[in-house]
Amino acid sequence: MGDLIGLVAVSAPFLMVLGIVWISSQKKLEAKRIAVTAEHSAEKAAQYASHTRELEERVRVLERIVTDRGYDIATQIEALRDTRTVDSRGQVESSSDVPLNIEKQERV
Repeated sequence: MGDLIGLVAVSAPFLMVLGIVWISSQKKLEAKRIAVTAEHSAEKAAQYASHTRELEERVRVLERIVTDRGYDIATQIEALRDTRTVDSRGQVESSSDVPLNIEKQERV
């Protein structure tokens, strides 16, 4: 029993030092983990903000098309969609599966 008490008395200070070193290293690792997570979150937020700006700009363009140029949207869509090509036999080929024969509706 006396040998066990002596062993504990001698090894306790070393175990305490090891525990303190381990706890401090864990704190440093956690601080680095938090910093990396914050940096990643800021990067994602910047990407989302950029994407949102792009979408807002596209919506503004669409609003201008509708309000500034009247309701001749079907013709504009048709012009954008009309990417037909001519093959070697002189046949017209369409590059999309969307029908190209949209009739213009008159406003009442």
